[in-house]
Amino acid sequence: MSRLVLAGNVIADLVIEIPALPERGGDVIGSRTELTAGGGFNTLVAARRLGTEAVFAGLHGTGPYGDLVRTALAAEGIEALLPVREDGDTGFTVALVDAGGERTFVTSFGVDAELTEADVAAVERQLRPGDLVQVSGYGLVMPVNGPLLSAFTARLPAGVVVCLDPAPLVADIPEAVLGPVLARTDWLSSNAREARLMSGHEDPRTAAEALRRRLAPGAGVIVRADSDGCWLAAPGADPVHVPGFPVKAVDSNGAGDAHVGSFLALLGQGLDAPTAARAANAAAAYAVQHRGPATAPNRAELAAFLGDDPLAERLFGAGAA
Repeated sequence: MSRLVLAGNVIADLVIEIPALPERGGDVIGSRTELTAGGGFNTLVAARRLGTEAVFAGLHGTGPYGDLVRTALAAEGIEALLPVREDGDTGFTVALVDAGGERTFVTSFGVDAELTEADVAAVERQLRPGDLVQVSGYGLVMPVNGPLLSAFTARLPAGVVVCLDPAPLVADIPEAVLGPVLARTDWLSSNAREARLMSGHEDPRTAAEALRRRLAPGAGVIVRADSDGCWLAAPGADPVHVPGFPVKAVDSNGAGDAHVGSFLALLGQGLDAPTAARAANAAAAYAVQHRGPATAPNRAELAAFLGDDPLAERLFGAGAA
């Protein structure tokens, strides 16, 4: 079974629930506050809870946020490949979640933004054939990490599957950094906004097809469309709509990560892309019904959510629910 290896960031998330975003220069009173591990942590958790080994191949510092990250990783059974950095703390994100469940982020990076050639070499030495390597646009946009991660991705051997999640800042990634990553990407998973920024197309189906043309032959694209499911442009096939699971969202923070992590986990377990994509839609729908960033389901929770849907038996066997 494949491992999911996050070549990115796990940072602290300060989540504040608010009725609505304030006007510029204004203020608003939060109704609930929570400090958790976030960033790529949510993707790792989604994969781990579905039974895939997950490892963190990024930096973590010395201080309260670094301690929080390591404690959270250990609690989920996720190994950190790199040692603790002693010269600073891990960064953090302020996530504002409004009454409609939408989230707005402000991020301040720490030592996690200061990769070295030695760090990258240490990760490369620990990779295994069949690993699924997740690369995020958050890492690629950083002045120090971006070029290092781009070069690292470009030289990954053919036996390693590369997934790129371009992230909200994709338009700010230099082409010299993004281009080599796209050329090596096996799966690109983006939300509709990111797909539009990268392709110039509003329509998610058209965007998925245009994005696939930016990748190497044999690569696939997923454009996540929230409650509408996703569009899947699998290798060698026309883009198709994979229906979602409409639910009442209470917190969309981490939903995209739940989708990516679940899709990669199930793909690595041998499921075909359409089945893995529909299951990822279900995992994301489950996640948005629960408060907090790392709310992806485990196997029993996903089976219960699916109920008598034939997908449950396809994933987990007869009597799964």
